[in-house]
Amino acid sequence: MKLENIKMLLNEKEYDFLRTDEHLGKNIILIGLGGSHAYGTDTDTSDVDIRGCALNSKREILCGENFEQVTDAATDTTIYSFKKLISLLTDCNPNTIEILGLKPEHYLYLSDIGRELLNNRKMFLSKKAVNTFSGYATAQFRRLDNKSARLADQSVLEKHILASIENAAESFREMYFQYPEDAIKLYIDDAINHELDKEIFMDITLKHYPLRDYKEMWNKMAEIVKDYGKMGKRNQNAVSHNKLGKHMMHLVRLYMMCIDILEKEEIITYRESEHQLLMDIRNGKFLDENRQPTEDFFELVESYKSRLEYAKNNTSLPELPDYDRIREFVMAVNEKAVLGDFAQ
Repeated sequence: MKLENIKMLLNEKEYDFLRTDEHLGKNIILIGLGGSHAYGTDTDTSDVDIRGCALNSKREILCGENFEQVTDAATDTTIYSFKKLISLLTDCNPNTIEILGLKPEHYLYLSDIGRELLNNRKMFLSKKAVNTFSGYATAQFRRLDNKSARLADQSVLEKHILASIENAAESFREMYFQYPEDAIKLYIDDAINHELDKEIFMDITLKHYPLRDYKEMWNKMAEIVKDYGKMGKRNQNAVSHNKLGKHMMHLVRLYMMCIDILEKEEIITYRESEHQLLMDIRNGKFLDENRQPTEDFFELVESYKSRLEYAKNNTSLPELPDYDRIREFVMAVNEKAVLGDFAQ
């Protein structure tokens, strides 16, 4: 949909909640595009996603309350409270940090405070982006791996599951009590379960290990196995309708954005220079005749992983965001909200 049509769309009845909801209306400081229109990867059939922010009310600020966000599923709209958005931006949350890096024309409404937020966006940038974006990329990889695995036979599916568990397990030593590298070994062998051809087995040697940490690791592995077990018709339809290419595209886009943050200290949501590559991925250029990701795609992902690792080790960004500057900004904005001293 053309930009001018999207702007006119906000005046339609279905978007009346932006004007009538008790948390929104005059409290809105920013409205912008989200999703594929924001990334520049939209097609003729792409939905319009709207993202934004609204100030907390005087009562919410003084009483320590918060409405979190207003979500309208029918229009794919999410308007975050100022308090919630600041928290997410401070963590460099990929789904919200992108709101600060839209093309100027993709902001459908900006108040003076909204412009101040954009002008101060660099105070949120730090090396925390590495973990948050990598976490989202890992989740995206699991989604595409799940959908790809729907088309595989059982023995190949088991390899998908093992790879996903091993990917998640890379963070175990950082999150939980230390254990020797060979203490937990996972591998595939002929199945004991008569309903399977191949099966994942485990050899575990742990002594004097905290039970709760082991329980958390086990739960994460079990959740991955459970996710792969949900092979209903809905997931089959997702693959057949080319959702796999879309997941592949978003995986690469996350790496692109994070590398920009680390190398350029900029938030670049609209991927103009990589548009053709992202659209090729979305349109299935990196899927083989069996609708599986090609080796070229995985090599592409590995190249972005290597770039991200180099950027992480060479960035001039601080370890943590500028908390003092963020607090000062929040205090100034909340003071204006309490006094009713903010421009529409």
